[in-house]
Amino acid sequence: MIDSILVLLVLLFIKHWYIDFVNQSTEEVAGKGVYGDIIGIGHSAKHGIATLISIVIVTGPTFLGYAMCLALLDFVVHYHVDWTKMNYGNRDITTPAFWNHLGLDQLAHYLTYLFIARMIV
Repeated sequence: MIDSILVLLVLLFIKHWYIDFVNQSTEEVAGKGVYGDIIGIGHSAKHGIATLISIVIVTGPTFLGYAMCLALLDFVVHYHVDWTKMNYGNRDITTPAFWNHLGLDQLAHYLTYLFIARMIV
């Protein structure tokens, strides 16, 4: 059981890195700051879909409905965390406040993944 949870967390962490740091377009970055923007929603939808895939890889299709609920949760939380950072966070990378806000944003995402893993248990 613990091995499955660790695999799930690794998958969630990798998908987060890939979608947020490798695969994110300039348009997605801008769209995250406009509430309801379809491109910003699409960014968070990528997270939700990848979370669903990660959960199903670990649990199999048996709990698909439950996995879909947790993926939806990730989508909603991710969207609002990103929107908050874009609207209230510091955007000047030369300041300590920027790094503080980026770190807080990442912490919120990773705490969401820990919650999801706990719900799987």
